[in-house]
Amino acid sequence: MEPLGETRPCPRGHLLDLPWEDILVPHILCHLPLRQLLSLQRVSKSFQTLIQLYLANMRCFDSSQVGPHLPKAAFCNLLKDNEVLQQLALQNCSDWLTDKELLPVIGQNHHLQEIQLSSCLQLSRHALVAISLSCPHVRCLSLAHCEWVDSLSLRSLADHCKGLESLDLTACRQLKDEAICYLAQKCSRLKSLSLAVNANMGDTAVEEISKCCPELEHLDLTGCLRVKNESIRVLAEYCTKLRSLKVKHCHKVAESSLSVLRSRGVELDVELPLQRALVLLQDGVGFAPFINLQI
Repeated sequence: MEPLGETRPCPRGHLLDLPWEDILVPHILCHLPLRQLLSLQRVSKSFQTLIQLYLANMRCFDSSQVGPHLPKAAFCNLLKDNEVLQQLALQNCSDWLTDKELLPVIGQNHHLQEIQLSSCLQLSRHALVAISLSCPHVRCLSLAHCEWVDSLSLRSLADHCKGLESLDLTACRQLKDEAICYLAQKCSRLKSLSLAVNANMGDTAVEEISKCCPELEHLDLTGCLRVKNESIRVLAEYCTKLRSLKVKHCHKVAESSLSVLRSRGVELDVELPLQRALVLLQDGVGFAPFINLQI
């Protein structure tokens, strides 16, 4: 018998004693920043094996979590065994990312739903074709400033990824109205679309988007110099769920077409002209403040 007043010491548990695949990977390691997890690999061989298991099973990879500059070799090593990614953000890899590094990752991850490739200038149209063939469930895709995107690769995306809800084509200057019309006809579930900084975009594309994408909530036409009032009126008529519209630097779009959207509470990035604002203020408060409009 143990002497009275003495207690048996509790056995010390170790983190690695917990079930790896049932507890550590899905419920503990997922809450730690990726940069810290990579540092844990240097603690011991057991920790290294654990982190490799985590990397093979993680659902989200954001290169910005590793640091401002992720080395090419490190990227390839981190994702070589992963086949279950759902989110992939590689904007921090834009300096060196090419098809050679990206295509193997895309080819073995068929469950990707969100892909961020903004400013990855060294990729080619083959990257977008690979995404369309390997990732049919992709919902959100950012290709901003990827000037390698052309009409053929966009058609492939439209043909195979009809569940797209968000697409950023900012400054994809190879694209013209015809390609966007085809996209709109195939991807009618679009809720957010950016065609900004593309002087090739005109009324034809905007009108087709309006008629084919009734769920559209956000549209960015910043700098689309060929867009005119006519297409904005069509947009107001068909896209009743629209919440925001950007038309700054669209010099052929005037308040006459924007007023309907403004009255519905749609967020616009151009301010109301001063004289019109004064009329509305007068209607609201019963008098017009004294402002010399000739100054």
